[in-house]
Amino acid sequence: MIDLTVSRRYAKALLMLGQEDGKYKEYGEELSGFAQLLEREPELKHALVNPIHSMEERKKLLLRIIELFNLSPLMGNFLKLLFDKHRIPALSGIAQVYQQYVDEIENVKRARVKAAVALDEATQEHLRQGLEKMTKSKVVMEFEEDPTILGGIVARVGDLVLDGSVRTQLSSLKESLIKGEVL
Repeated sequence: MIDLTVSRRYAKALLMLGQEDGKYKEYGEELSGFAQLLEREPELKHALVNPIHSMEERKKLLLRIIELFNLSPLMGNFLKLLFDKHRIPALSGIAQVYQQYVDEIENVKRARVKAAVALDEATQEHLRQGLEKMTKSKVVMEFEEDPTILGGIVARVGDLVLDGSVRTQLSSLKESLIKGEVL
């Protein structure tokens, strides 16, 4: 709970600054990229947060990374603040919350779609358009193959779950037959 509170606080502060200068999308991309870097390179994250190394050495490393990735001055200052406040471990959560805030501003919904087999481009586009019409939002989809659903798809957009899987339909049919309902 504390991590989420911290993430929200820092993400909201960065978003407010980004909205003031109109660069909130750019800051989101930089924040996300830096968080992904630390997730991909655990040794780097370890070097930044491990007190075995002196604070001065760790700060020099952070400054070098900021310079190498040519991050905006505001993002550089934001990362230095996180470092000084010992919040680098919360960076991934901050980036996730920040993206949620940007999605709200941009009226974007994120959908997770499971299908038994890979879906072709035309089917993906048709599904995206349907979800956009249903949610009245721009939809960004993430696909996952899951052979356990046997066929069909399961789409989750926020709290909305659309389950058109064969597995669920068979389960419903089984329950109807057990209850003695006529179809």
